[in-house]
Amino acid sequence: MSGWTDHLTIAPVIVPLLAGALMMLIDERRRTLKAALGLASALSLLVLAILLLLLADGVPPGGGEAAVHVYRLGDWPSLFGIVLVLDRLAALMLVLTAILGVAALTFSLARWQHAGAHFHSLFQFQLMGLNGAFLTGDLFNLFVFFEIMLAASYGLALHGSGLARVRAGLHYLVINLAASLLFLIGVSIIYGVAGTLNMAELANRIAAVAAEDRAMLEAGAAILGIAFLIKAGMWPLGFWLPNTYATVGAASAAIISILSKVGFYAVLRLWLLMFGESGGASAGFGGPWLLAGGLLTIAFGSVAVLATQNMARLAGASVLVSSGTLLAAVGAGQGAGHGAVTAGALFYLTSSVLAIAGFFLLIELVERGRELGADVLAVSREAFGEDEAVDEDDQVGVPIPATMAILGSGFVACALLLAGLPPLSGFLAKFAMLSPLLAPGGTGVPATTWALLAAFILSGLATVVAMTRTGIDVFWASPAGTVPRVRIGELAPVMLLLMLCVALFVQAGPVMR
Repeated sequence: MSGWTDHLTIAPVIVPLLAGALMMLIDERRRTLKAALGLASALSLLVLAILLLLLADGVPPGGGEAAVHVYRLGDWPSLFGIVLVLDRLAALMLVLTAILGVAALTFSLARWQHAGAHFHSLFQFQLMGLNGAFLTGDLFNLFVFFEIMLAASYGLALHGSGLARVRAGLHYLVINLAASLLFLIGVSIIYGVAGTLNMAELANRIAAVAAEDRAMLEAGAAILGIAFLIKAGMWPLGFWLPNTYATVGAASAAIISILSKVGFYAVLRLWLLMFGESGGASAGFGGPWLLAGGLLTIAFGSVAVLATQNMARLAGASVLVSSGTLLAAVGAGQGAGHGAVTAGALFYLTSSVLAIAGFFLLIELVERGRELGADVLAVSREAFGEDEAVDEDDQVGVPIPATMAILGSGFVACALLLAGLPPLSGFLAKFAMLSPLLAPGGTGVPATTWALLAAFILSGLATVVAMTRTGIDVFWASPAGTVPRVRIGELAPVMLLLMLCVALFVQAGPVMR
């Protein structure tokens, strides 16, 4: 990088920090001004993220792979100062965060910004923590950005009113504080053994760690991994996730849903750096645990998907299935040295993040027109076989209201994406993960690959059954008593996220590259 582009890397951290701090100084009654500042900040982050993605994807003048850009704050050497690192993976996560930020913030302008104080400031600090976590090149600063991100998410999770939201929010807070403690313990052990917390330097020193210190190093990495996997929602560490995501507001759920992928990102980034092919005697450490934990998470999430009658909990359980899919695929693929599996997993991550966020927003609009307790009534009808009374005056051929038709089409798209069915991007993502594993080149297909294939098929089947049952109940068997009033500003973000998933399908080749 040269010239003004030198400072682009830190801009995704600085912009939301300044915007959030400025909003804290503005009177809470001036929500229109705060909303304008927040939307300007979110759109600026989207433009910055796209520029950084183009920058990270650029090929150096001499050819070869795309360069990794390092930004040293204060121009201190990396071992002593704070460094931010931009590569294609970090840039991808920045773009995803910016897209979710614009969509969720636009959606919130209709209702959710009025549900409590300091919503816009919390939202900006959330974006700041997410961007910093994706860009940092140092383990301790990863902890700092994690805490900023989590502190903002605590406020967003509790934003609004209601006993259920407060109870779930407090559970979420306590569990993540415990995970943060494990994070510090793991970082301390790794620093005591390796003498550095710089990620790139750790990758260079892992192979040279003395044999008598290797067990301590791996113990520290395991503790750190547990902290990340709690945030990623791996079974049995993710029991808190469906209930928490089901009780928070729609706009908050849409942006908080990427937090589980931050845990996966941290695992992927550090595992490949520390325990990849250059890890010496520790190469591949933890891989079987990622695979086993991922498969168990898929199983747990699939059971939760089938068991729930509540759409918001269904979305929360789908987050678990997506996290398990990512962990299992990476755990299975790296053991065989298949970088293509990781590429497929990142394609799946992109698709699932957009689809789940869109689903959370869609649920808010669909539920708006339903009677209180409609899910419980649906269960009662199924259990006791009680049919609804038929009105003799019902007309044949009454057209479906346009609003319900649009919401129903969005629901079908979410079902296809979450289940991984063709023709949308969820199917291509699973195919991209499995294809290199099923063609190992004469060595035979290992049993773990067949287990992963079965998990993908069964989780997809569970999602199809659950989404079909819910869709029939919501849009057919017991349609909304009144057509929900939906504003363009609420519907547009949902359609944007789903259309991006369609674009992923159409442009699958360039995205996979």
